[in-house]
Amino acid sequence: MIVIVDERELVTNGYNSLFDREGVACAGFRSTEFGEWVTSAPDEDLRSVRAFLIGDCNEGSISPRQLRDRSKAPVIALSEQNNLENTLKLFESGVDDVIRKPVHIREILARISAIRRRAQEDTGFTQIGAMRIFMDGRDPEIDGQPMPLPRRERRILEYLASNSGRRVTKTQVFNAIYGVFDEEVEENVVESHISKLRKKLRERLGHDPIDSKRFLGYRLIV
Repeated sequence: MIVIVDERELVTNGYNSLFDREGVACAGFRSTEFGEWVTSAPDEDLRSVRAFLIGDCNEGSISPRQLRDRSKAPVIALSEQNNLENTLKLFESGVDDVIRKPVHIREILARISAIRRRAQEDTGFTQIGAMRIFMDGRDPEIDGQPMPLPRRERRILEYLASNSGRRVTKTQVFNAIYGVFDEEVEENVVESHISKLRKKLRERLGHDPIDSKRFLGYRLIV
């Protein structure tokens, strides 16, 4: 899930629509609402956040450094001012990157992936058996051959891979893919997506790489 903070509802709604087209959940806040949410949200909800995008907010209302006390997700400033002084000021506040608008949604996602790769010091993909699972929106590969997947199934596979070795619950998967505030979609849709994903992976791999246990959740296995 991507969290965007901006005082203008038109902006947050616009980003929500654009990210949704890429199969990425997005939640929008005004700065005061965001402050209340981030201090009270359960750890499980915050772990579902892929990145925080900070747009037009009241000055001093958001501290990226304090935000990191609760989350390791990248903090990116969206700037409408094309000048060096403002860019340096934003970096000094503690953000991980500054993106000047207008910008394509795919560039934002690519920058988020790059920041996360640097933080994790990895190669940008997770190798699990014959599966190579990328974290930048590319389809996974099996034995070096691309395996096209619908966006939701690809995001679920990415989320399972990013938690390799750990079980994740259905709620955690739902929050990561649809966002913690999506009340229009039933949580059980996760089971449907995973069922379809398992069938495709089983056909390519010859076995089911998604281990599931009732009440405990899912994890990828070799």
